[in-house]
Amino acid sequence: MSSAILNITFDCADPRALASFWGQVTGWPVIEEPQPGSADSAVGNLGEGHPRLYFVKVPEGKTIKNRVHLDVMPADRTQDEEIARLTGLGASVVSDRRPEFGWVILADPEGNEFCVEISAGELESAQAAEAAT
Repeated sequence: MSSAILNITFDCADPRALASFWGQVTGWPVIEEPQPGSADSAVGNLGEGHPRLYFVKVPEGKTIKNRVHLDVMPADRTQDEEIARLTGLGASVVSDRRPEFGWVILADPEGNEFCVEISAGELESAQAAEAAT
């Protein structure tokens, strides 16, 4: 037996604003009241083969580094293009780790860190170049 992951939950000050940001990041639909009468918001639908991102209002702000974070991979643009798009949506660059590891750490509008990996196309090109040498 096993369990399925239903939600990846974010504590936050403004569930609707953060859900709107992550809805734009993922392209998943935003559900502003996943539970009737709730101040919570969610991104994604149940039963689509992936967990929802779930946003819960809490009174305290983020104070330390995330112990769990999301890694995103651009589907139809380069890593640089995706970083520009995400910062345009309100993310901020925390640390550029491309020289050592290949990813860039960003923070969403409430400070939750996430990584932007190289795109699938860039990864395939790098692997092909490596195989050719």
